[in-house]
Amino acid sequence: MAEFLYKARSATGDPINGRLTGTSSEEVADRLQSIGVIPVEITAIRGSAMTVDELWIRMGGGRPTTKDLLLFCRQMNVITKSGLPLLKGIAGLAETTHNAVLKAALLDVIASLESGRSLAQSLKQHADIFPRLFISIVQMGETTGTLEVAFLRMYEYLKMDQEIRDRVTSATRYPMIVIAAIGLALVVITVFVIPSFAPLFVKLGDNVPLPTKIILGVSDFALNHWLLVLCLCGVAALVISSYVKTERGRFRWDLLKLRVPITGLIVRNAALSRITRSLTISLEAGLPMNETLHTVSSSIGNAYMAEKMAQLGAGIERGESLFRTAHSINLFTPLALQMIDLGEETGALPELLNEVADYYKSEVDYDLENLSAALEPILMIAVGGIVLVLALGIFLPMWDMVSLV
Repeated sequence: MAEFLYKARSATGDPINGRLTGTSSEEVADRLQSIGVIPVEITAIRGSAMTVDELWIRMGGGRPTTKDLLLFCRQMNVITKSGLPLLKGIAGLAETTHNAVLKAALLDVIASLESGRSLAQSLKQHADIFPRLFISIVQMGETTGTLEVAFLRMYEYLKMDQEIRDRVTSATRYPMIVIAAIGLALVVITVFVIPSFAPLFVKLGDNVPLPTKIILGVSDFALNHWLLVLCLCGVAALVISSYVKTERGRFRWDLLKLRVPITGLIVRNAALSRITRSLTISLEAGLPMNETLHTVSSSIGNAYMAEKMAQLGAGIERGESLFRTAHSINLFTPLALQMIDLGEETGALPELLNEVADYYKSEVDYDLENLSAALEPILMIAVGGIVLVLALGIFLPMWDMVSLV
């Protein structure tokens, strides 16, 4: 792949300059023509050293975060509400954004808009940045002439989603620090502490207690075969990472996250809050139910729950009601199912789905507030068990030595 600078003309005759990656100038010309841009000059960039930032971007780094998309939605809401032309408004955003990947994407969006494409079609070319739900809501906003409402709804949805993510991260920070400290303590004891006691324990001969033998064996293996241990850990991490990237592995990993005690319920309720919130904004935007479910299933981020949503969409396509299908897939709580049933009967499904989303969010908030209290006994038992094993392994032979003396 090589970098090419191009000069072109839009469908209206306006000059366009930019940079594209391709295998040849002919491929770049074909890509430009496919979006309605007439290439005038294409020049390969030769002899330019790749900077660290460019290498990082090529490796997939620097992608816009949810906070970047939040700011973009808020700014686009102001632009569309004030009546400012899209091209001028997006050009201003491209100049002021601090994210290089988002800036390059906005410049491509401008070129696509100048070629006559819609905003949704232009954003769809960067599906790795803008989620499918995002593009569907923007497309519906363009069709109905309510772009400012579409960006406002996406801003509210992303803000709520970011708040849940931040709270989950904050609540799990303490347990992770404790687990990391325990692991570090075990490494220090295994590598530095136990070897210093080994010469004393050897004097006991065959009278060394079993816990001490196990601890000495583990310490000796870690010291003499540390390279093998590191290689085995690296291979195990690589195998697990490769397996999780497969469709079957991703499904099992996401299902496992939902079944983990204490934290699994939080992950499940947070995902259900995202699902029902997504359904709310999609239905309020006027998307058909089956299209809404397919769109939401691709933006959940959990393969197991995505399959459940696909089953929900299949049931709707068969002509079944949302309540009946949701009841059969065993995904929502009874209270949520009752509200969905009431929403279908009264025709106020988006409003009641929004209430369901708030209900799941309140459940997540409550569980997060009590997460530390729920994990503290488990952490104390784990720490106590490790201390007990080490104490038995070190102090038992010392007591035997004292008795011999």
